[in-house]
Amino acid sequence: MIQTEPKRLDKDGLILGVAKRSVGCEAALMTGLNLPTKCGVMMLPDCTLFPHGGLPLYVFEERYRTMLADALAGDCVFAVGRVRQGADGQEDEISEVGTVGLVRASKEDDDGTSQLLIHGVIRVRFKEWLEEKSYPYALIEPFTCTQLEGSKSDAAMKTLQGAVEDGISGLPDEVQSGVMAMLAQANEAGLMADLVAQQFVHEPDLRQELLETETVGEQIRMLCEFFQKLEAQD
Repeated sequence: MIQTEPKRLDKDGLILGVAKRSVGCEAALMTGLNLPTKCGVMMLPDCTLFPHGGLPLYVFEERYRTMLADALAGDCVFAVGRVRQGADGQEDEISEVGTVGLVRASKEDDDGTSQLLIHGVIRVRFKEWLEEKSYPYALIEPFTCTQLEGSKSDAAMKTLQGAVEDGISGLPDEVQSGVMAMLAQANEAGLMADLVAQQFVHEPDLRQELLETETVGEQIRMLCEFFQKLEAQD
């Protein structure tokens, strides 16, 4: 499990250093070596979190307050899963794949609600829903994607960078520079694909499809097609 540092408060009462930020800690979780076999799941309507992405959350439901308290007292992780609301009285659909995230910061307000930031770490499949807790709680396993290697990864990243650059060409120069600087930090194609999906894709079904796509090459093809369609609409 993830080890936690002593919780430190800033001047606004924000819990800092909830979990260690060392590369080793996150790398171990990414391999699945320290991934818990069960965890709480925050079910959100049409919301998808990608690995390496950040998601601010406002926790107000009693069940999720309990889940957050349990997470902060333990390994500081819980999963985010998408709920697709059913039409015409049909039951809501729970997506099979979600993302385990690491709580980066959490601030509890006087009324018991909390504001927090969760950082996506690894895709997981929800294998079985359990009734051990008062909140959604699932048996999970890593959902791994087939990565690109060597020159194929480099070529895919250049292609995606070009698609993004063309797609944001109408934005102010400082925004374009910031986006390209963010992409330059990615050292492999899967990481870049997740960063781009988190930041630029807002259509819920496409986001979930990208999360569940098992090959990085296909993810990048889908993202390039997404930017081509955006250009065509201008």
